[in-house]
Amino acid sequence: MAATDVLNRQQLHDALEVLPHWSYRLGGLQSVFKLSSARAALDLLARIGDLAEAAGHHPDVDWRYNLLFLRLTSHDAGSEVTSRDAALAKEISAAAEEVSAAAKPELNRTVELGIDTADPSAVAETWRLALGYKDGPYGDLVDPYGRGPNVWFQKTETPNSSRMHVDVHVCATESPAVLSAVEGTGAGLDHSHAPQWVIVTDAQQNRLCMCTEEGRGPDL
Repeated sequence: MAATDVLNRQQLHDALEVLPHWSYRLGGLQSVFKLSSARAALDLLARIGDLAEAAGHHPDVDWRYNLLFLRLTSHDAGSEVTSRDAALAKEISAAAEEVSAAAKPELNRTVELGIDTADPSAVAETWRLALGYKDGPYGDLVDPYGRGPNVWFQKTETPNSSRMHVDVHVCATESPAVLSAVEGTGAGLDHSHAPQWVIVTDAQQNRLCMCTEEGRGPDL
């Protein structure tokens, strides 16, 4: 397999079987590693940097005290997961295990802003310019520096009275526990699109969607 070949869903599933520290999310492999101290996190970050330089392929890393949030995607392959990402993820996991870092992928949730509209083209450019974003691979808008939430336009002829909503992406294995906790607050849950997403309506009729990797990903 060439380094830039995008993994299809079955290949991605097979890769994740041997990458227990990682999960798939919106075109990338994601994980979180918890270290004993900020110094230990920085040491692991330096090691990851060495691995990335050797591979000629670099993850996005967010250092938060003793936590490292990581995302791997191949921008030159349409911001999708390739064999390159899977190979580097395996090396990073091995380096993390060497220093007894604890994998905490459940800490990594991805947030998107969804906007209901009958005509995405009428509003997308306004949002792109205002945010300084670029066009994403799914008709969405993405922060070129990976800091802000993606913005996507849900095309519908019957927009909800509240046109904006937040999408929160979690792993499918974690979704039931999160939904149970959310339901415990008195929120309403609409499972009609599960497992791709569940519509959550809070006590004041504000909406959000709890999404999983079943919703968007590579074709079979």
